[in-house]
Amino acid sequence: MRFALLSVWDKNGLAPLAEALVRHGYRLLSSGGTGKALDEVGIPFTEVSSHTGSPEMMDGRVKTLHPRIHGGLLGRPGIDDQVMAEHGIEPIDLLVVNLYPFEAMRERGLSLPELVEYIDIGGPAMIRAAAKNFRDVAVVVDPAQYPMVVAALEHGGFSDEERLTLARTAFARTAAYDAAISNHLHGLDGSFPPVYTRQWTNGRPLRYGENPHQQAAVYGDRGIAGAEPIQGREMSYNNYLDLDASVRLVAEFDDCTAVVVKHNNPCGVATGASPVEAYVTAREVDPVSAYGGVVALNRPVDAAVAQEIASTFVEVLAAPDFSEDALRLLAPKTNLRVIRTGTPVPGDEVRSIDGGLLVQRTPATPEGWKVVTRRAPTPEEEAALRFGLRVAAHTKSNAIVFANDRQALGIGAGQMSRVDSARIAIEKAQHPLAGSVVASDAFLPFPDTLEVAAEAGATALIQPGGSIRDNEVIAAADRLGVAMVFTGVRHFRH
Repeated sequence: MRFALLSVWDKNGLAPLAEALVRHGYRLLSSGGTGKALDEVGIPFTEVSSHTGSPEMMDGRVKTLHPRIHGGLLGRPGIDDQVMAEHGIEPIDLLVVNLYPFEAMRERGLSLPELVEYIDIGGPAMIRAAAKNFRDVAVVVDPAQYPMVVAALEHGGFSDEERLTLARTAFARTAAYDAAISNHLHGLDGSFPPVYTRQWTNGRPLRYGENPHQQAAVYGDRGIAGAEPIQGREMSYNNYLDLDASVRLVAEFDDCTAVVVKHNNPCGVATGASPVEAYVTAREVDPVSAYGGVVALNRPVDAAVAQEIASTFVEVLAAPDFSEDALRLLAPKTNLRVIRTGTPVPGDEVRSIDGGLLVQRTPATPEGWKVVTRRAPTPEEEAALRFGLRVAAHTKSNAIVFANDRQALGIGAGQMSRVDSARIAIEKAQHPLAGSVVASDAFLPFPDTLEVAAEAGATALIQPGGSIRDNEVIAAADRLGVAMVFTGVRHFRH
């Protein structure tokens, strides 16, 4: 007689699986809610308490923590036969367990005393025992695996490769479960834990990394990481980086906005009365760099903007939704990756360094605007400064952005010298800069950047302040008639 122990929180697919097990000669062990679900559909099973000779205790906290259960999962044929016979331990051939939904309940904001009741003890212990003994015990932790189990039963049992695959999935699940609990408990006071543990699911290999000789994969099932193209080629490593950058930036705007990103920097940002106006205006900021870029909009894509995008080469197009006419117009562009964006997923930013990780989180930080020059910005200049600062905050340092109140006019990014970024922004500009404003992601160490910007036609500038030469820069602004605002918040991006 072969035994299968079933103990699941998620009852989806349970009955068909149990029926298949009985049909293939398995005797079922179960208890609690799983046993009740089997009983309701008339599937025979043996209560765990009857099998162990020990009743459930402590409101179900103790039911499977027993030698007849763990011995049945850990027993090795040909090695432990005698001790199993002495203690009346039957081998368990298959374990089907999914865990109390700690992660889901955590999202509901339960109090700690309520939440700890969703910390599964018996389930992880059984999963680890079965996975350790995977050569003789198949362990199933996800209803999505049930069809594979049924197929294995119909083909005479599990292959060695299938058993190892199931064990890998099982250990990944218990690791992720324990990580979720640890992270939540450590995060109650908002501090960083001494041991930083994260797991991402849904790992998929990519064709290559940043370059063809590098290997890469993407992990995650939510947000950008979980987005699947509606059409187009497989996403690349660089596509994901640029898509993340573009979606993060476009999310900063409430008005209808389009963003074009190239090599992780915005090369076009604009608002408009419609998606097509926003996109065309953004593309015109730097049409040469926009070619082959990643485009993100914060409004659904309609036929008008789809036709414009289809008229040039775009690597990725991301938006909250797409009309049927838009998808029809984009369909001939078979290499264009079309992505429907979902709800942003908040969380820590994690980057690898040699031997470890850097972890960063960004709390809500209000900009403390302070006019430091004799002249204050006009309302029009203030609106343009706010626009430009949003763009500068998502541009690689050193970042200088010329803007008006609806369009970035020139973007200088990633230079070792801030004044060089200003000169590049001016050189890139496709429109006159007279009457424009300038946003800097960090303080101006010398007046030269401001002087170059003013010579190009800028009339207002925003920066965090904090340089030992702030007074020199303020004096230069007053001399040139440039209104200047300090925010007190730096926006470096490396």
